[in-house]
Amino acid sequence: MTDSGDSTKNYQVLARKYRPMTFEDMIGQEAMVKTLTNAFATGRVAHAFMLTGVRGIGKTTTARLLARALNYEGPHEGPSVKLDPPGTHCEAINKSSHMDVMEMDAASRTGVGDIREILDSVRYAPVSARYKVYIIDEVHMLSSAAFNALLKTLEEPPDHAKFIFATTEIRKIPITVLSRCQRFDLRRVEAAELSAHLKGICDKEGAKVSDEGLALISRAAEGSVRDGLSLLDQAIVQAEGSAEVDAEQIRSMLGLADRVRVFDLFSHAAQGDAKVALTELRAQYNEGAAPDIIIRDLLDCCHEISRAKVLGADAEYDAAPDQVKRLLALSEQLTMGQITRLWQLLLKSHDDVRRAPDPLAAAEMALLRMAVAGDLPAPELAAQLLEGLQHVPDGPPAAVTPTAAPVSRGSAQAQPAEPVVQTPRPAPEGPLLKLATLEELVASMPKTETELRYDMRRYIRPIEYEAGKLIFEAAPGAPATLERRLLRYLPEATNRPWQVEIVEGEEGAPSLMEAQKQAAQYRDAMEQNHAAVLKARELFPGVEIEFREIEPTSNVIKADFNKNEEPS
Repeated sequence: MTDSGDSTKNYQVLARKYRPMTFEDMIGQEAMVKTLTNAFATGRVAHAFMLTGVRGIGKTTTARLLARALNYEGPHEGPSVKLDPPGTHCEAINKSSHMDVMEMDAASRTGVGDIREILDSVRYAPVSARYKVYIIDEVHMLSSAAFNALLKTLEEPPDHAKFIFATTEIRKIPITVLSRCQRFDLRRVEAAELSAHLKGICDKEGAKVSDEGLALISRAAEGSVRDGLSLLDQAIVQAEGSAEVDAEQIRSMLGLADRVRVFDLFSHAAQGDAKVALTELRAQYNEGAAPDIIIRDLLDCCHEISRAKVLGADAEYDAAPDQVKRLLALSEQLTMGQITRLWQLLLKSHDDVRRAPDPLAAAEMALLRMAVAGDLPAPELAAQLLEGLQHVPDGPPAAVTPTAAPVSRGSAQAQPAEPVVQTPRPAPEGPLLKLATLEELVASMPKTETELRYDMRRYIRPIEYEAGKLIFEAAPGAPATLERRLLRYLPEATNRPWQVEIVEGEEGAPSLMEAQKQAAQYRDAMEQNHAAVLKARELFPGVEIEFREIEPTSNVIKADFNKNEEPS
């Protein structure tokens, strides 16, 4: 009983036990190691380093290795990245107990007073080592005043001082600090490389974990070596006696769903089978799979299917051979438009599930949205259908209320209006030919005549218009001074005499504003009753259709029309 207690008390977690002791032990950071090796070999070692990357990627470990390399005293002369065998100062630096290597956690010591302690001590020479090394972790947590206090010393430090900063939030570091440091971005470790690393540790520990289980741990670690080792620590104790820890136990520990079942779930939802998809989701949830993890797995599945769609069987897949065949089969069943549509739905749903008060309900709604999208035609098919409706035959008259056509002076009554039919024709560019010159005249008026220009557009219903002559009906609400203002402005603006007359009892053509409104109503009627629009509503019930302006030469919708025909 005593031995068991001592064993538990003295146990060191894998993340600490297998922390790299040399640069060669680091995995996934070959570019950084090569740069540092060349820098030390040529004597071009910077005085300040900035290490950035996600959690558990090796920033603090790299900082300690750098401190050891700078102060290495052993078989090699001078600073060296070859740390085997350990040098005189290596053990003390690894234990964070060396007098000349100061480690500071900026998360708990953020103020300018803490930085002032460093500035006060940096002027003194090291006690026993070659350099005084200052390691500041989570440096982005320092206050603005602390950063400013550090700038001058960081730019021109004493020859015996070196600074090493580590952060997970590089964007929060002032550019004035970054410009004074040599920056290294530690990248995430690939799942395959991390899985091989974990397998090597299992061999050293005498633990048995299946390769599939190690792959699951590597994917769950998301490139973090420390996270992977922590999960491996948890996975090893799942074994009963000397039995191997299989993938199912790892999956249960992580709250993951079986990947084959994830493919099944994705397939059911993508093909519109909502009932089976919801049943499968509930079954996975009852077996311990978290809703947000399920949606994440579906996102991964969708991404792999898109790669299979584009790259085919030649691509490298992080999956078993039977799963690769399943991916290729799903990619053949779905178009790229459907895949990208499902990706957008899942991406939005992932955030919803994480924030929802009931994650399972949010996940079920996500699958229902996928099933609804699965019942719709592929986006490519809808585009082809609309493109195929370039020449649309005449249809029955549409139920659009006719409006009165404008009349010329002397006519007894208006001609009967012609109902709007379903045959598409573009709306007229402007009012009638007689109104074209008036519209140009109004458009050419300067900004100083904004009020008169507005009144002309709104209240003038032209009966006769030609150069030097304007006879019109005044629309209701026209100001009494309109005629006098026109007689004052028009001769001066055109350098010619004008006849301006308001006639009562005769109906003029619509004003410019009224004509513009009628044209908009006509265009809206044509758009809403166009055969392509009706077909789209039939294919996508309840869909909202947005109309945009197109070039006159566009071949999306063409129809012959009479240019002299007015909107009815």
